[in-house]
Amino acid sequence: MNYDIIIVGGAIVGSSAAYFLRKEGFSGTIALIERDPQFEHSATTLSAASIRQQFSIPENIRLSQFTLGLFRRLKEEFGADADIGFREGGYLLLASPEGAPVLASNHQIQKAEGADVVLEDAEALARRFSWLSTEGVAAGAYGLSGEGWFDAHAMLMLFRKALRTMNVDLIKSEVSAIERDGNRVTGVTLEDGRRLGAGTIINAAGPNAGVVANMAGIVLPVEPRKRTVFVFEAREQYGDMPLLVDPNGIYVRPEGSVYITGGAESEDGEAAADPKDFDPDWGLFEDMIWPTLANRIPAFEAIKLTRAWAGHYDYNTLDQNGVIGPHPEVANFIFANGFSGHGLQQAPAVGKSLAELIVHGGYRTIDCSAFGYARIPAGRAFCELNII
Repeated sequence: MNYDIIIVGGAIVGSSAAYFLRKEGFSGTIALIERDPQFEHSATTLSAASIRQQFSIPENIRLSQFTLGLFRRLKEEFGADADIGFREGGYLLLASPEGAPVLASNHQIQKAEGADVVLEDAEALARRFSWLSTEGVAAGAYGLSGEGWFDAHAMLMLFRKALRTMNVDLIKSEVSAIERDGNRVTGVTLEDGRRLGAGTIINAAGPNAGVVANMAGIVLPVEPRKRTVFVFEAREQYGDMPLLVDPNGIYVRPEGSVYITGGAESEDGEAAADPKDFDPDWGLFEDMIWPTLANRIPAFEAIKLTRAWAGHYDYNTLDQNGVIGPHPEVANFIFANGFSGHGLQQAPAVGKSLAELIVHGGYRTIDCSAFGYARIPAGRAFCELNII
């Protein structure tokens, strides 16, 4: 069996690519290969599922703004019943005196891109949020609109359901090998031994993207990193609480009648995660998260941890930023990888961009050239400062 395009990875990035290929008018054959079609261990469904415009790089802001626009027209795009439970609660990024200049610089970039974000000093933040302690805080950037959280599984299912009407072959399997002839990839071998010919291969394999690239003889510094999300109960319910990020990187946000929190992992010297390890790192809560929460929100000194889960995301060890577009030599091998924690919110924009590149020969909506692979072998980091 031969396909014009094979997409390796069928979660939100791969599904978005397939969806927008059809929306852009691609009429060739498409196979979307996913080893875990229940998405039990998918980075998509195990994420904290949020969207923000508070980035330091204009291109990252634009990618998320595209997805925000999709959220705004969700029913128009996917039907009257489409609902992902988007709660536009905002992000609040706090900065220490040392971090305040970077926050202010990022805020100027965000404003230039039209993001609805305000920068306030500690006194103004204390007036805005009565439950907040501003000890050690010099400033905070708060998204007044266009930021919040949503149901990741519901979002993914909208794309997957749409694909079933778009003549896309959804294949449950794992790619075990990629064939390459000189500067072209020519096909894949599946775990059951089947061979599928390919005109183009899109790597949308999430945390496994580095392994998939290596099958094609390509080095891609993307590896799985484990992140634990904790759920806790508190007596106090704060209806005005945004997704708050402490200066030390720990975050917390409401989730219905409970709260979720995480972000305690240190990236310094961190090794790649065991692909089979989805056990929560329980010690992070008591050792790091709870003290931070109690300090930042005094009412959270008395809370009850109820459960936790762990997921992996596709960590780009060069610069924690996405790798998007074709390989400069193996031009029919295309990357959609390495988003380092913000892939879910940017996946629709990446899918749209790659579809434009394939169908029209260039980017139209968002220029993703800055995310190109050429920086990888050159070691030229394209660093996003706001990694959460």
